[in-house]
Amino acid sequence: MNIILVLKIISYLLLIVSGFMLIPAGIALYKGEIAALFSFIPSLVFSIFFFIIIHFLSARRSNNNLSTKDGFLFVTFSWILASIIGALPYYLSGAIPSMADAYFETMSGFTTTGASILGNIESLPMSILFWRSLTHWLGGMGIVVLTVAVLPLLGIGGLQLIQAEAPGPTVDKLTPKIKETAKLLWYIYTGLTLAEVMLLMFAGMGPFDALTHTFGTVATGGFSPKNTSVGYYNSAIVDWIITLFMVLAGINFTLHFRFITGRHKYLLRDSELKAYLFIFFTAMLIIACDLYGSSCSTMADSLRYAGFHAASILTTTGFATTDYENWPALSQTVLMVLMFVGGCSGSTGGGIKVIRIVTLLKQAFNEMKYLIHPRGVFIIKINGQPVKKDIVYAISGFFFLYILMLLATTMVAASSGSDFTTSFTGALCTVGNVGPGLGLVGPTKNFGFFPDYVKWFYSFAMLTGRLELYTVLILFTKTFWKK
Repeated sequence: MNIILVLKIISYLLLIVSGFMLIPAGIALYKGEIAALFSFIPSLVFSIFFFIIIHFLSARRSNNNLSTKDGFLFVTFSWILASIIGALPYYLSGAIPSMADAYFETMSGFTTTGASILGNIESLPMSILFWRSLTHWLGGMGIVVLTVAVLPLLGIGGLQLIQAEAPGPTVDKLTPKIKETAKLLWYIYTGLTLAEVMLLMFAGMGPFDALTHTFGTVATGGFSPKNTSVGYYNSAIVDWIITLFMVLAGINFTLHFRFITGRHKYLLRDSELKAYLFIFFTAMLIIACDLYGSSCSTMADSLRYAGFHAASILTTTGFATTDYENWPALSQTVLMVLMFVGGCSGSTGGGIKVIRIVTLLKQAFNEMKYLIHPRGVFIIKINGQPVKKDIVYAISGFFFLYILMLLATTMVAASSGSDFTTSFTGALCTVGNVGPGLGLVGPTKNFGFFPDYVKWFYSFAMLTGRLELYTVLILFTKTFWKK
């Protein structure tokens, strides 16, 4: 393994992340938030120092080739170290006095989970709140993809890095060069961001609120600068705008590119997109019918709240406009089922991903066909193309590891004395990067009551879920470390 090159690229990434801190530092300077201002400086100083040291050590090394192992190692440790750097402003400013809490909040931000330990969010300095939301935006498309887009030095190694980080079973190259693909993804991501900011400002939000809520939407993260999340605005138009962009953010960004370039036929025949929209609208209608006459007096309000929360949970965003724990049991059950599903592959959403659900469902139907026709040949097709057996096996392995990770995380949380609903949905929301769950981690509550060891494990669960399990868990195998 090329450890020096891995550290070299990490040093660039940390420099990029800490460079983005200049924005909230500027806000702190403008607002006179002195403690917050000086809390951003150590991260930048450390990143510069780390960059200089690593480049001095690698000055005489000319090997710029990354192996697959190097890609896994880089991606995992880049997220860990970026979260340490990102946690320093919380900790040093006194906004979050516990390092376990500060790291949890930062990992939740970068992995776009949206789970929080904060009780009174609005008491934090504006600059800290901006940084909190900005971690979503950086982590949404992927801080590694950002590095690939910015740094030409990666060359051949860029594909390994994106494959190790990409949120889905496969990685599509939109252009022959992976660096250009990364840039295109960020252009689309930035375009969605600007569009939502303008619409939210048109709907009456101030620039700061529009920007921070947009960060949480397009990244499917869910951090809000308000204690009551999007419900603070009590606005139907704001709810529908955010619902629309949550749904868009949950779609594979490859399809956004093809739509922009006029290749609309790909959307019409995309199996995952059709299943994704079917799941969303079905969940929305079931919840709306369940809410009508009980929690909501009109069908318009029922559709508004049902659509918002179905999109929020399915795309693993985690925004809330009301406390859905007061909803009927059927609506809560539908939301919990959506926590398992997640967004599309190649989107900013978390969860198992729709494409995996579709593939496993088709494989299950094929197994039933084999019972009737043992000698039959049945092929799984996605988008009209046959799916290779090795992909089906990989998805089956992923699903097993996902369930195993859920059970392990549930047991760790339960060991602290939490009830089953809290422990299980807490696991669903951290491993699946969803955000709020049910019970004591519901939409109006937070994760702050857990002991530190649970928060550290939750941070590990969020990282593992965001990097699609294999990327992180493979580091714990003997095979990875053998030459």
